[in-house]
Amino acid sequence: MNSTIVIADDHPILLTGTKAFLESKNFTILATAMDGNDAYNKIVKYEPHVAILDFDMPKLNGLEVAKECQSNNIDVIIIILTLFKEEAILQEIGKSIQGYLLKEDALQEIELCIKKVLSGETFVSKNIESGIHFPASSEELNNLTIAESKILRYLAKNFSSSQIAEELFISKRTVEKHRSNIIKKLEIPPSQNGLLLWVQKHPELFQE
Repeated sequence: MNSTIVIADDHPILLTGTKAFLESKNFTILATAMDGNDAYNKIVKYEPHVAILDFDMPKLNGLEVAKECQSNNIDVIIIILTLFKEEAILQEIGKSIQGYLLKEDALQEIELCIKKVLSGETFVSKNIESGIHFPASSEELNNLTIAESKILRYLAKNFSSSQIAEELFISKRTVEKHRSNIIKKLEIPPSQNGLLLWVQKHPELFQE
């Protein structure tokens, strides 16, 4: 029998991407949610084997959902996703949660993580254990060209490459080339959503 999963993330692009990836690996996604209350209710309703929860969600964060499940004796294995290391989450490994992944590493590690936790083990991202984080310095942005800076600001507003191309009257291919240059200049770890996650983690750099 295929393992059943509920996924919760308040960012629709990441939610859709995670769902599509896991379905491609033959996992059954019973439901998705975009806030903690909805996530908890869907866990109760659908009784999945595993719930993959974003930590930073409205209403209830992922850890709060996990503790609600634990206190109400709901039989579900919880995996938490975050942008960076949180000591409070690490302390719950083996208690209210069994897996802990950094979002930038999720696509590389999530399949193994699910298999580990389903077999009764715990799983923590390698980069959490080694303490690797995204860099955060406005000085790094000074190395970007004007065009690259504009594209980064549009990404901070959740624009897609196609939307940015329309706004700037350039081709989508040109936008993708700029995005590649930005990733190199900011030394962002290679992953499918690495640049998007970096922008999400540093909203202070894009305040008007």
